[in-house]
Parts: sequence; C-alpha cells; structure tokens
Amino acid sequence: MLTDDEAKALRESCTRWLAGHGVETAEQMLAGIPAGTVIDRYGDGGVVADLEAEITQLLGKEAAVFLPSGTMAQQIALRVHADRRGRNTVLYHPMCHLRHHEGQALERVQRLIGRPVGDATRLLTLDDLRTVAEPPAALLIELPQRDLGGQQPDLEDLKAQLAWARDRGAATHLDGARLWESSAGYDRSPADVAAEFDTVYVSFYKGIGALAGCCVAGPAEIVNEVREWRRRMGGTLFGLWPNAASALALLRQRLPKMPHYLEHARAIAAALGELPEVTVVPDPPQTPMMHLLLRVTADVIDDGVRRLANDERLWAMRTVPTDDPTVQRAELSVGDATCMLTPAEVADIVASLVRP
Repeated sequence: MLTDDEAKALRESCTRWLAGHGVETAEQMLAGIPAGTVIDRYGDGGVVADLEAEITQLLGKEAAVFLPSGTMAQQIALRVHADRRGRNTVLYHPMCHLRHHEGQALERVQRLIGRPVGDATRLLTLDDLRTVAEPPAALLIELPQRDLGGQQPDLEDLKAQLAWARDRGAATHLDGARLWESSAGYDRSPADVAAEFDTVYVSFYKGIGALAGCCVAGPAEIVNEVREWRRRMGGTLFGLWPNAASALALLRQRLPKMPHYLEHARAIAAALGELPEVTVVPDPPQTPMMHLLLRVTADVIDDGVRRLANDERLWAMRTVPTDDPTVQRAELSVGDATCMLTPAEVADIVASLVRP
C-alpha cells in the first residue's frame, strides 16, 4: 500500500507530472507574485481591489469580493440568500462539496438545511427538481461536476433548472470552483456562464494553480453582505495580498489556455481508448478533466506509481477504490504539466500502470 507520507516523498522527488500544472515549491509559488505588487490592509485596496475588479468584469457581475476559502465563501453566499428569503433549505446534487467535505458546516455553523436532490451517479435533472415540494432558499449547481469526471448539463437543461428555482423564489448559486474549465467546455466566456446565476463562486488554486483563495461575485448589495460576513467569520485577514497577487497573475496566464487544455484532454481520451483496461468518464471529456476507471487492483497501481517515480522521476496518480476491488478510479486534470506529454506518452504511462 502506498502511504500518504511515501506518496508525498515520491511526488516531491519527481520532475514530471501526469496531471495539472505539476508540483511547485514555495519558492516558485512566491516568485510568481509580480514585483511592485501593492499590498492591501484588511482586504481593502491594493492588489485585492485589482483582483476583485477583474473578476467583476470577467464574470459580468456588479461586484466581487475576495475570500481566503471556498468553504467560507459558499456558506456565506448561501446564508445571505437564505436570510433574504426567510427560508433555510438549500438544494444541491448528492455529491456537493458542502455535503461531503465541510463537516456539516452548512447546518452546524449557518443553521441551514442541505437537501440532496437526484442521483449521485448522474447529473441533476429538471425532473429531479420537480420532486421537491418545499420552497427552497437557493439552488446550488456545480459546474463542472467534479465527482462525475467533469460532466456538465446541456446549456438548455441548465437554464430550465435555474428557471424552475427562480419560479419558486429561490436564489441560484454557482459552485464555479472550476468555472474556468466549464466555460471552455461550453465554448462560452465565463461571463456567459455566470450570467445564468445570481451569485458565483470561483476558485483560484483549482484549475488556475494559484495560492489559496476565491471570489464571490454577484449584485453589489449581496456582495456587500458577503464582505461583512467575511469579517464575522474571520476571513478579513490583515493582509490578503500574496494570495490575491498569485491569483491575478496566474488567472491572466492560464485562463486563455483552457481551450487548449480541453483539446489535449480529448486527444488523451482518444489515445486511452486503445487500452481495454481503461474506461474514460465521460468519453469524450466535456471539460479539461476526466476520470479513469482502471481494471486492476490497487497494489498493482501502487507498484507502478513507485516504479515510475523512482525510475523516470514521473509522478503518475493516486487512485481511490470503487465498489469492485479490481477496479480503481483516478482523476486526471489537464494542465501545463500534462501538456508537456503527448497523448501517446500519457497512454503509455497509464498502460504501464495497468499492465505490470
């Protein structure tokens, strides 16, 4: 079994990586902060204000506010929507981040009620929403759906779901942690996708590869409330500028590359289609990411990961088990590091993992 400590040591010893933008050191991350960056004070002014203005324009909203954590950002946005409506139920897909990765914070901290709708193994549908009788405070949609391999609904289906929510007086909120990838998949600008929602959360370390941080964008009066709640929840740090500067620099660098990442992802999926031991989900990829179902035991994968790291200084992947012990699931996000490898090279790497 490949332990977390062993995996960390192997990953840091590598010079090539299969997924994302690769591993960067603290020195490399800090070196990406431009010289002459103007610092903020408690979130006001400087590069934080510059980033908020850029996100406002990029998403076509009235205002945006920077926060240090997506967990904080989404809880606050949903709290504001709920308070304005005097309701406390938030509808979301069963694999929603708030349900699986936040320790019931929506319920225990915000006193809201999360209600999963639909089936965990597929995208949410309008028919799923029609089974809900209670009036919701908000409908949260994640684009793309990470736990489904980066799938996202057809735009007309999405619009119909959001119209259903609005007809019932509910707010519409986008979990856009990977909106940059989503917009490439829809072949639309981020503003075009964001226009369908009342509020939007975007991440800067996911996809973009910046230091931690995010923004919530939407109507100015809502964003102003989010800003107040940021202070109440301890998110208005004395200086937010390093994270905001990293986000602004890498957003400008990598957002234009998203269509290329998507093209490369689809070429990789086609190459992997030649391996009978591998299933790509979805096939073809809808965004610059995919899941791989590998018909092999976990021990075989771990041995292959060790071998590639030790012999070729290449970090491949970690896998998670499925209901079938002979099938493992892996996530492959395509970024700068992935684009250093041809689709044929990626297929050879994956083949070496499943064919000991």
